[in-house]
Amino acid sequence: MQTELAPEYQNSVAGREAEAILRRCVHCGFCTATCPTYQLLGDELDGPRGRIYLIKQVLEGAEPTRKTQQHLDRCLTCRNCESTCPSGVEYGHLVDIGRQLVEEKVERPLAERAQRWLLKEGLNSPLFAPAMKLGQTVRGLLPQSLKAKVPLPQNPGLWPTRQHARKVLMLAGCVQPSMSPNINSATARVLDAAGIQTLVAPAAGCCGGVKFHLNDQDGALVQMRANIDAWWPYVSGDMSGANGQAVEAVVMNASGCGVTVKEYGHLLQHDPDYAEKAARISALTRDLSELLPDLVPRLLPQMRTVPTGQIAFHPPCTLQHGQQLRGGVEAHLSTLGFNVRVASCEAHLCCGSAGTYSVLNPDIAYALRDRKLGHLAELAPEAIVSANIGCITHLQSGTNTPVQHWVELLDAALHTL
Repeated sequence: MQTELAPEYQNSVAGREAEAILRRCVHCGFCTATCPTYQLLGDELDGPRGRIYLIKQVLEGAEPTRKTQQHLDRCLTCRNCESTCPSGVEYGHLVDIGRQLVEEKVERPLAERAQRWLLKEGLNSPLFAPAMKLGQTVRGLLPQSLKAKVPLPQNPGLWPTRQHARKVLMLAGCVQPSMSPNINSATARVLDAAGIQTLVAPAAGCCGGVKFHLNDQDGALVQMRANIDAWWPYVSGDMSGANGQAVEAVVMNASGCGVTVKEYGHLLQHDPDYAEKAARISALTRDLSELLPDLVPRLLPQMRTVPTGQIAFHPPCTLQHGQQLRGGVEAHLSTLGFNVRVASCEAHLCCGSAGTYSVLNPDIAYALRDRKLGHLAELAPEAIVSANIGCITHLQSGTNTPVQHWVELLDAALHTL
């Protein structure tokens, strides 16, 4: 797609990157067939092709409007269109650029600015954990809209204490320890059973995804650099007491965090102080499911109680489109004896969670949730498993069928007597 950048963007990093991405788009429209918002709304401007044209207009000097902003806001950033695109258009990077440019030119209403500020600051705040605990205490008294965001209290179980020669580093996450603490401890127990020790850097915080996708990209980069600083002693082997042994991977058990950390190298490529370290962190980052080929033969002899009922797997967009990881979870869990299937219809479509999207765009988010749950219900599962805390919480708000992380299912099968 031919683009003539306006003078203000011709020499900018964002402008040059966006132009290179736009030139790959041939306006074929294959992306519209797999875009969740286009499927629901039927508006060309609420599909990837239309949003690409809106961004192109801004880059060429057109003044963006509130309507431009809303169409970009309604994108889930599921990146399904990237899986479909025959030309390899990096739509995810393009929409990030477009949103930031529009954010700088279009002022939001005060209430909307306040809501977005509360999300990007509140979810990263030390006050989030006590607030979540209070919410769980009075959960029965909360209105349904709030109750849907507050999961039932969870017992995380014991963290393994054995030492192993093999070590990995894990990001605890910003909301996961408070909302579903068992995911992290289950991950540590499963890896422990396979002879791998899980380490957590106390100084590491949010991956940066929340702020980045709420257009506070500078704030997100600060968080990313802080995480790199917190992880670097473990990655380099300089950590006190590590005897010079570096971790073999940075493991993510939330696919939304994983896709963000794998982007550190790209997002910090022009930072002279962090570019090299960021690229190293991204190269070391693995979704937990990427370890399964190594884990399965080690865990198979230790399986104790494998449920015989049907398990439905919902692959998050950040796993199957953002990280391009498909089929691994269900295949390896099947090898371990689980009866796992994905929905036969629209397994590629987003469930509507998309980080803070379900708060900012509830009508679209809940329509997609119910559509997703309808397809999963056709499997008559005794449980639904996924790989991202946002998807798990969002889906659970619409069904009585238990929804959990797949590693919790595996942990229970390994450790239930």
